[in-house]
Amino acid sequence: MTSTLPAATAPKVPAQRRPAPAAGPTGRAVPPDRLRSSRSDLLLCGVLLVAILLVQGWNISAYPTLSDDEGTYLAQAWAVQEGRGLAHYTYWYDHPPLGWIQLAVLTWIPAMLSPESMTVGTMRAVMLLISGISAVLVYVLGRRLALPRWAAGLGMALFGLSPLSVVLQREIFLDNLAVMWTLLAFTLAASPSRHLWHHFGAGMAAATGVLTKETMLVVLPALFLTAWRHSHPDTRKFALTGAVTACALIGFSYPLFALLKGELLPGSGHVSLWDGVTYQMTRPGSGFILDEGSGSWGVLQSWLYYDRILPLGGLAGALLLLATWRWSVTARALAGPALTVAILAALALRPNGYLPAMYVIQALPFLALVLAGGAASVAHAVLRRRRSDTERRVVVHARYALAVALALAACAYVVPRWYDGARTAVTTDANAPYEGAVEWMATEVPDPGGTRVLVDDAMWLDLVHAGYRPGLGVIWFYKADLDPAVTRTMPRGWRDIDYVVASPTVRRDAKDLPNVRAAIEHSVPVATFGDGEDRVEIRRVETAGGSR
Repeated sequence: MTSTLPAATAPKVPAQRRPAPAAGPTGRAVPPDRLRSSRSDLLLCGVLLVAILLVQGWNISAYPTLSDDEGTYLAQAWAVQEGRGLAHYTYWYDHPPLGWIQLAVLTWIPAMLSPESMTVGTMRAVMLLISGISAVLVYVLGRRLALPRWAAGLGMALFGLSPLSVVLQREIFLDNLAVMWTLLAFTLAASPSRHLWHHFGAGMAAATGVLTKETMLVVLPALFLTAWRHSHPDTRKFALTGAVTACALIGFSYPLFALLKGELLPGSGHVSLWDGVTYQMTRPGSGFILDEGSGSWGVLQSWLYYDRILPLGGLAGALLLLATWRWSVTARALAGPALTVAILAALALRPNGYLPAMYVIQALPFLALVLAGGAASVAHAVLRRRRSDTERRVVVHARYALAVALALAACAYVVPRWYDGARTAVTTDANAPYEGAVEWMATEVPDPGGTRVLVDDAMWLDLVHAGYRPGLGVIWFYKADLDPAVTRTMPRGWRDIDYVVASPTVRRDAKDLPNVRAAIEHSVPVATFGDGEDRVEIRRVETAGGSR
């Protein structure tokens, strides 16, 4: 155990700035207050950052398959850039708009220089900036939680190079932006200098994360626990009050925005925040995650398909740390990340909750930190100094041999599996059917400006750049049934549609959308790209009077 001088013996150091203890829970030295002064930390972090950006950036536009959610967020960012409002259709408070406002800022210069580049495949490149910042924050947070340098690097590598991370962090999801802000909040809360403004900043960053993706609200207890543990006892109440107040004041700006627009509560002729929240809270569940055959089970299997090590190993480590809270210094140091993992796991285990595929993104950095902390604890237990001067040299050598054997065994298990996942991500072209469909619609339709076509949002912006009228010419297929502003322009229903680009998303959800379903049923395929369930069909709608 490392002792610290009582406050009375160090009167020249302000309480709120007093440095953290000189040794961490794993027996390694805690880094200096300013990591930028440590060449070793900068070198390790820099090398890992280059590796992460290289793996995540290679083939980023071609894999994974473009998703409708990506297209929606990017189209909403485009609407902000173009001054069309907060969304490309009616903004109905499904999520706070701050997330795609940030996307609008990130993509503003590329879109200004090359407007046709404002498409999902191209603009995925901006997610590399978010991934890079988040990876660096994982390293800094690991060091501030007293992980040794190598363990902080391990956490950064686990977070950035896991095949699950490579796939999900490439995609234009609000969750990736929210994770970056949440990591910044934890990093500020764990600041070794204990400035009060760091805790205020943590609250502000946390609120920004919540307003980017509202589901980050559930990890605030873990953040405030981290702030409590890393604040000085003399200023703790001020630090926590500042963090909570800053978070609450910024967070309340969202309902205030709705109130000022007259859209806080339901009413005739307008959307409301209340309806948006009600929808999110009451949307149909996807079943119990451990019930084979449920939607949630399928989502879990999709995660484990890419990587079993980070989700299962991190979850086991988090539960172990929470169980050993009372007598383990390591458990107390990593209490914030462990509690975050436990909260997110508990919500995923709801009997009939809704579990989206991107849900795990919120847990990835904390799973990585917990797993790296567990590895550091094992290494310290094996490589700790001799218990006595009489301990034989052979025992010391045996410990080092055991540590090397454990490290080699871990690498032998992890590297081949991660290599296969990474190879798929950097070599597979999953988006060729989308690209072919966009090319056909851009070149084979004689009058794009006068044509109405139903598409998913993944290719909505592509067709806008190809000359189709945004909103009422190229129509996000959900809106043909769910948005009164669109259905009013379709007095004949499905008969007012010329084409349907039937991607897997459109075919899957058409059963619940009468106009979309009828348009597909009364159409004939004129071009098909790809095969099997992943094919993209272009279908021309035929009316009773004959072919359109």
